[in-house]
Amino acid sequence: MKNVMIENREDAEKVLLVIINFKKGKARWNVDEDLNEMRELIVACGGEVVEQVVYPVAKPTAGYLISESRVKDIADLCRAKTIDTVIFSHDLKGSQQRNLEDVIKTKIIDRTQLILDIFAKHASSKEGKMQVELAQLEYLLPRLVGKGIELSRLGGGIGTLGPGETKLEVDRRRISQRIVKLKRNLNEVASQRALKRKQRKNKGVPAFSLVGYTNAGKSTLLNALTQAGQVTRNGLFTTLDSLSRQLVLPNHQRIVLSDTVGFMHDLPHHLIEAFHATLEDVREADILLHVMDVSHPYFRHLRESVEEVLKELESFDKVTILVINKIDKLEDREWLKGFQKGFDHAVCISAKTGENIPGLLEKISEMLSSLIVEIDVEIPITRMDLVSLAHEEGEVYSVKYYAKTINIRAAVPKCVAGRFYK
Repeated sequence: MKNVMIENREDAEKVLLVIINFKKGKARWNVDEDLNEMRELIVACGGEVVEQVVYPVAKPTAGYLISESRVKDIADLCRAKTIDTVIFSHDLKGSQQRNLEDVIKTKIIDRTQLILDIFAKHASSKEGKMQVELAQLEYLLPRLVGKGIELSRLGGGIGTLGPGETKLEVDRRRISQRIVKLKRNLNEVASQRALKRKQRKNKGVPAFSLVGYTNAGKSTLLNALTQAGQVTRNGLFTTLDSLSRQLVLPNHQRIVLSDTVGFMHDLPHHLIEAFHATLEDVREADILLHVMDVSHPYFRHLRESVEEVLKELESFDKVTILVINKIDKLEDREWLKGFQKGFDHAVCISAKTGENIPGLLEKISEMLSSLIVEIDVEIPITRMDLVSLAHEEGEVYSVKYYAKTINIRAAVPKCVAGRFYK
């Protein structure tokens, strides 16, 4: 398993990581995978893991999730190591979180809170910030019970980047009103996106969507294909804001390529709902590019996790090209040929070095052939707009002008072919 480099900074919060290993059933993700992914998430938040424990749990307890004796052990460890934050790899109920804080006397964060904190750090667009705020408030709302959660937690630090310091004393009613407003605003964004997609479809421009596990290299690939200038770095969830760019293929056909938020195993459902407007690009895409980090030691599990999210988005059955990325990191590539043959459409590339990008473009062009039809039509001499359309949206074989008509032979997208026959 690859090691996660921890940046040892004086201002970093000292974190105790608690990995919960449920014994019931055989988990597809093993303890090492959970441990390393949680450490990566904590690094992305600027924390420093100074201690980690793994607790096997046969049956979760209602009060603490783990046994009371384990809770006391954690409290002792926190005092001995001067821990700032305890982070659980499993989601906690509001009551469990409060009970743990009462005993341990330290800030308690669960996996969802940790992910939300990363989202808050990386959201830059107005839409992205609204989506993150909605997810945070929906997470917070059911926890406003009992003695009352300390909303000052939303002020800064791991698990604390909340909707804003002006909302430190908001009550349940005001949070509910804010959620309603955010959903209304995001619905307007979704409507605007839908209008743009309709306009694109009317023009016959096929849509491709980049999907994949977080940090698989989607943004790097978008930059390599379109010079989009998307910010990239080695870390989880570095890209939250959707970005679409036009790509002209070697056969002169244009497509729209969209980058999306990265997926993760057991991605909380309300996060998917909050990012509905962004993920709608996945649902509406003609073809998906599933970018997979083949250098990851558990890349097969990551691929399966992405497929599970696609099923939840009702997009699993879409035509998909598996983009086997980061082959530049492999010392042995011989096994790749056999692995690649296990998929209908797969291409091995390195988005970082540009290796075999032409092969990917060729595969995209090949896949588009199922969306293309050849036309041989006679149109009125006055319809020069259709001649322009053929050149813009397809590959023109010949244009012949006669006294009253124009003959066009071309390959064009199916969605615009009917306009030539009208």
